[in-house]
Amino acid sequence: MQGISIILPAKNESAAIGATVSSIRQHYPDAELIVVNDGSTDNTAAVAEEAGARVIHHPYSKGNGAAIKSGARAARGEILVFMDADGQHDPADISRLLSKLEQGHDMVVGARQKGSQASMGRGLANGLYNRLASWMTGHRVEDLTSGFRAVRADKFREFLYLLPNGFSYPTTSTMAFFRAGYSVAYVPIHAAKRIGKSHIRLLHDGARFLLIIFKIGTLFSPLKIFAPVALIMFMLASGWYGYTLYSFGRFTNMSTLLYSGAVMVFLMGLISEQITALMYKDTK
Repeated sequence: MQGISIILPAKNESAAIGATVSSIRQHYPDAELIVVNDGSTDNTAAVAEEAGARVIHHPYSKGNGAAIKSGARAARGEILVFMDADGQHDPADISRLLSKLEQGHDMVVGARQKGSQASMGRGLANGLYNRLASWMTGHRVEDLTSGFRAVRADKFREFLYLLPNGFSYPTTSTMAFFRAGYSVAYVPIHAAKRIGKSHIRLLHDGARFLLIIFKIGTLFSPLKIFAPVALIMFMLASGWYGYTLYSFGRFTNMSTLLYSGAVMVFLMGLISEQITALMYKDTK
């Protein structure tokens, strides 16, 4: 296996970061271990350095995704492993991800099993995200939002410009890999209860995750969004036309508007699909 860089984004994780880094060091003493201190107001950076990590500092909090990007840019390994700094992920599972990666995959995600979700609401939300993402990508997505994953560095860096600065980097990177035709695999893991307080706000970040899914859907699979909308408009137009023809014996302006809208939305989807294909044209 090529050189490995293990990257942990951390914000105010002083209670957990020391034990997490030490545990990783026990399993992978020779791996490059990077902690990205995302503007912490506690002694996260000092504890991480004392435990043996290389620390990259953000002068202020830029977000989880921004920390991931800083770590990926600074890493020297050909394989990048991303983990949470709050003690949820077991370093012993890293070998299972790397083993799967050696089988020829480009990204391997640690898929949290039942009982690993922080709450019932979080589990239901993640289930919805997984179904939506599976439909948009055409592949089964077992855990869209897991922050525990191993990737090939060169391929991951292709999509750095797409990654948001917030908590949605797993969503974006997973769907980007699928759209680019890269191989994504899943390994079942159990995530422990985090140490300290979560920085995710369920309603605010949940709505943002859904928005990210649809944004990425329009960027990578536009017709999956535009075609159903066009079909609904066409069915509404036909239904209204049937009603007005039966009731009043005429074709109304509303039917014209809906039919025209359906055609325009579908054509927008086709054009967007062509633009997306050009984005992924191999120029090498």
